[in-house]
Amino acid sequence: MRTPKQARAAFRSGTVASTSGWANGYIQANLIALPKEHAFDMLLFAQRNPKPCPLLDVTDPGSWRTGLAHADLRTDLPRYRVWRNGTVVAEPTSVEEHWRPDLVTFLIGCSFTFEAALTEAGIPLRHVEAGTTVPMYRTNRTCRPAGSLSGPLVVSMRPIPTDLVATAVQVSAQVHTAHGAPTHIGAPESLGVTLNSPDYGDPVEIHDGDIPVFWACGVTPQAALAASRIPFAITHAPGHMLITDIWEPVYRLGS
Repeated sequence: MRTPKQARAAFRSGTVASTSGWANGYIQANLIALPKEHAFDMLLFAQRNPKPCPLLDVTDPGSWRTGLAHADLRTDLPRYRVWRNGTVVAEPTSVEEHWRPDLVTFLIGCSFTFEAALTEAGIPLRHVEAGTTVPMYRTNRTCRPAGSLSGPLVVSMRPIPTDLVATAVQVSAQVHTAHGAPTHIGAPESLGVTLNSPDYGDPVEIHDGDIPVFWACGVTPQAALAASRIPFAITHAPGHMLITDIWEPVYRLGS
C-alpha cells in the first residue's frame, strides 16, 4: 500500500485515478476553493449542513497549504474541476495556472476514509471490485441555504449485502470526519435517484441480496456551485480526493 506522501507524489507526476483504496486508513478530503467574497457563505453552508460537509480545514486566502498534509493543494490531487458561473469549464490535473490570491480553500471529509474499515468488517465494496468510481447522485432533498449558496443533497451509494447493513451502519457511524452513518437505506426512488444513472462516478453492479445504502457526500458543495452559479471556483473532480497525512483510527466492532 502506498503512503499518503507516495500517493500525492504519484498524482503530482500525472497519475490519474479514483483515490478509493489508496492509502487505506488515512483521511481523504473533498476540496472546494472559492473567492474570499463567498468564503463566509461556504463556511455557513458547511455549518448548516454538517452531514454532507464535515469541515476539516479552511485555508487563508491564496494559500495552497493545509495542516492536514504536507501537500500542494494545486497539484497533489489526481484531477480537479474549474468552474465558471456554475459550469465546469476544465478538468485539469493541476490548477496552478488557475489559482488566485483571493481563493479560500475548504477541505471536507470523504466516505473513502472509512472504506478500509468496511472491508475489514467483511463488507464487499462493489465499486472497488470493479475498479470504478463510487456512484453519486443529486437527490430531491434540499440543503439548508447559506447566503449565495443553495442546492440539493448529494449522496454516494454502496450496495451492501442485507445481513451486513447493520455492520456498515455501525462501522461508518464511528467516523464523523467522513459523514458518519448512512443518511438513507433502500428505496432509492424516495430520494429521486435512478441507480443505473449516477450524476457523478460510475454505475455499479448490485448483486442479488444487496441493498443500496446511501451516505451524504462531499460533492454536495459542487451541486450548490452549479445551482447557485457562483462566478468562479476550483474543486476536486468527484472521486479524486486529497489524501491527507492524518490517520483515522476506526474502532472495530467488539473492541
